[in-house]
Amino acid sequence: MAAPPRLGCAPLALAPRADSALRALRASSRGQAASLTSSGPIGDHVGTVPGAERSQAKSADEPRLGAASRDAPASAYVHLPFCKRRCFYCDFPVRAVGDDAGTPAVQDAMSKYVDLVCAEIDANVRLGSRPLQTVFFGGGTPSLTAPGLLERILASLRRKLGIAHGAEISMEADPGTFDAVKLRAYLDLGVSRFSVGVQAFQEELLRGGGRSHSLADVRRAIEDMHAVAPPSWSLDLISGLPFSTPAAWEESLRMAVEAQPHHVSVYDLQVEEGTPFGHWYSPGQSPLPSDATSSAMYVMASETLRSSGYEHYEVSNYAKPGHQCRHNLTYWTRRQCYAFGLGAASYLMGRRFRRPAKMAAYRKWVHSLQGEAVPMGGQPKESLRDQMEEELMLRLRLREGLDLMQFENEFGAAAREAVVGVLAHFVDRGLVEVDAPCHKSLLSGGVRQAGERVRLTDPSGWLVSNDIISDLFVALPD
Repeated sequence: MAAPPRLGCAPLALAPRADSALRALRASSRGQAASLTSSGPIGDHVGTVPGAERSQAKSADEPRLGAASRDAPASAYVHLPFCKRRCFYCDFPVRAVGDDAGTPAVQDAMSKYVDLVCAEIDANVRLGSRPLQTVFFGGGTPSLTAPGLLERILASLRRKLGIAHGAEISMEADPGTFDAVKLRAYLDLGVSRFSVGVQAFQEELLRGGGRSHSLADVRRAIEDMHAVAPPSWSLDLISGLPFSTPAAWEESLRMAVEAQPHHVSVYDLQVEEGTPFGHWYSPGQSPLPSDATSSAMYVMASETLRSSGYEHYEVSNYAKPGHQCRHNLTYWTRRQCYAFGLGAASYLMGRRFRRPAKMAAYRKWVHSLQGEAVPMGGQPKESLRDQMEEELMLRLRLREGLDLMQFENEFGAAAREAVVGVLAHFVDRGLVEVDAPCHKSLLSGGVRQAGERVRLTDPSGWLVSNDIISDLFVALPD
């Protein structure tokens, strides 16, 4: 099972966290006056939501059709729910199969599930002619899936949607569920990127989180990655695990750097209702780190990884040059995305749709599909207000930041002025930075310039991102 918070690592994980993050931010922003002096701990960062279609403008101050919505979807997420056991923090749709996934019963269950996924793919309508540029297999633990089963899904995707030459095909892989032979088999199928769910380099923290792998499994997994040398691989860590200390976190960061992955994801633990952690622990209270300690761990990760040659390109993600996760950028830039499998959430034609999260319900739903269609579940298109809020939340979690001219083109001059008015107050506090050519223009409300960008500072601005974004939500025009 991969990292629980995964603030934008896979569409399955994204939408529920996005929905809850947006609800929390909207509740706080609409229940208070905008406070331009707010500050706070790292909290749970901002969530991730796929993009939305925009309406055609009728006047200079109304939103225009954005480039993201004009593009045909070119990404697909596939959920593979099988894992050895459910981690103590996990609230994803998974099916635990025990330590031996090779039994006939388990393999039969996996094969039947792949049948359902392929049937869903076949029943989906293709939007536009652009082939897939990214595919992401998330879970669950996709590396429990036999290469032959993965091949069937990829064949269905190629037949129905097309997969471009050079596409990024990612899959999550947990230590103890693969070896070099299996990795090479995945590479032969076209997989080009692995996300390895290490989470911690301390045996006691792995056990305390309910992980199914050991530190010895972690070491073997890293050795296998180096032996196979895939085009790109990522290492996932979780900060804020129970009984974690700054010293242990420093050790995990050091060992992650020594493993030399192309990409590192660092997630702050979220305690979810209905999980064992949700019953046992309360955020910010021992044995979980305090808010101040969590903030210090975030700063430590940023400083350690940036000084080791990783670009901090997203609030929770770091990459060597050329190794940003292209699939995740689909969500963070609000582009359309197909999704298939148990509980998976697609974003197509301005609507988000989540598939059933229980196996029996998902099976029944797939069997009910008739002909080719775009699954929407009767969901309405997102409102203009929702689109603006998502654009701000997502763009400000990226190092690239928010392009003010693009925001104005999509949502109007009044929305831009509201954003500028809020963010200008944070510049002098070192929480927001502006591209040099437009700094004076931003603060004075002067002439618009192409390429004007604002971003939250690393790490100070990102540490209080929820507060800043809440203030932005309050200020947006209705």
